[in-house]
Amino acid sequence: EVQLQASGGGLVQAGGSLRLSCAASGFTFDDYAIGWFRQAPGKEREGVSCISGSDGSTYYIDSVKGRFTISSDNAKNTVYLQMNSLKPEDTAVYYCAAVEASYVRPTWERRDEYDYWGQGTLVTVSS
Repeated sequence: EVQLQASGGGLVQAGGSLRLSCAASGFTFDDYAIGWFRQAPGKEREGVSCISGSDGSTYYIDSVKGRFTISSDNAKNTVYLQMNSLKPEDTAVYYCAAVEASYVRPTWERRDEYDYWGQGTLVTVSS
């Protein structure tokens, strides 16, 4: 059974940092792409970043480039999202998701690209 467990959210002041973790089980990490999404109150869920389990290639939306870093520890089947220079607009519930793929598709930001989802972890950035 594929399971994803997101953790690491919390309350932080603007300019601060948090590291989210997504622990995966039930599948071979190398064969999957793992994405991070977020959903702010009243807004659609949006893709934030994605990493390929096979070659480690990474992708980001423009609004987080230079501030967020996605990484993986394949031995631990865990993906991390290091978030620095956080802004109030980063406040959202963050989710990790997985899809079996040998490479990250150009449509990685779309929710319907992913087959498995973890529960969310809340990130609140105060001004």
